[in-house]
Amino acid sequence: MSSPAIATVIKMMESLSEDVQDKVAEHLREYLEDLQDEIKWDNSFKKTQAQLMASAQRAKREIAQGLAKPMDYDKL
Repeated sequence: MSSPAIATVIKMMESLSEDVQDKVAEHLREYLEDLQDEIKWDNSFKKTQAQLMASAQRAKREIAQGLAKPMDYDKL
């Protein structure tokens, strides 16, 4: 079952030449892959939000207590 928006896009694409349809389909594939990646990242961050907050709070405490040291990026 398609939504009216999908039906409209299909009708619009049907009016295009086959090579243009292929180009549009490729752009849509790439766009949908990007959206899926974004959704995946959003879900990952949501799952770890509490841990990220706890780490940030611990870092702030360590800085305030003078326990933190500047990071030496050359040693990474």
